[in-house]
Amino acid sequence: MIVILFRSRLTATAGADYSAMDAELDQLVRGQPGFIDVKSFTAADGERLTLVWWKDRETLLQWRNLPRHREAQEAGRAKWYEYYKMEVAEVVREAFWLQARQRYAALDDLFEQLTGQPGNPGVAEADRRINALRG
Repeated sequence: MIVILFRSRLTATAGADYSAMDAELDQLVRGQPGFIDVKSFTAADGERLTLVWWKDRETLLQWRNLPRHREAQEAGRAKWYEYYKMEVAEVVREAFWLQARQRYAALDDLFEQLTGQPGNPGVAEADRRINALRG
């Protein structure tokens, strides 16, 4: 799994056009093969951090080279970002813990997110299927 850490600060002129492109790309990225999730945070000083998880390097490269994404990058450098810093990291270990009553629902949601298959396979089966997908 690959994680993108994108730190940035917007210019004062990043307005409705930025918001529209951001919303468009959010919808576009969610439909891309290999996309897992995205989370964004804004600090009190205005710096922003966006984390994006990808299945692997190949699907990340497909996203990076998508023409509409390239257009957004150019516009961002030209008018929306005061600065940005992007780091690409490979996940070497992953662990999580949930209380038993939350684990079942979370695994079911994760299974559906990773496979696109609805259903309620049960905790043990969901664990098995998710681990098989991750290789």
